[in-house]
Amino acid sequence: METTASVRGVRLSVDKGRLVADMIRGKKVAQAIDILSFTSKKAAGIVKKAVESAVANAEHNDGADVDELKIKSIYVEQGATLRRFAARAKGRGARISKPTCHIYVTVGN
Repeated sequence: METTASVRGVRLSVDKGRLVADMIRGKKVAQAIDILSFTSKKAAGIVKKAVESAVANAEHNDGADVDELKIKSIYVEQGATLRRFAARAKGRGARISKPTCHIYVTVGN
């Protein structure tokens, strides 16, 4: 039995999200939440919420035992990039890219 949760359109770069996702892949849920609680990265809080959501989905929808769950898969994909412009000299404009990403978490036994 596997249960998923997804967070889409997060204002975070894909590379920064993947660094945090790699730390908890394959670990038990309790251990993963402990790791994320003490990681001082912006992505850690977002990924922690996604993991907690997947655990809540498994408990509510499938009646799973929370103590036995582990992270089956977690991956971070690139989302739409917000494009903004900043003023530059002589009437020019410079593009500023604000990347987003999608986080997908699957938990199971």
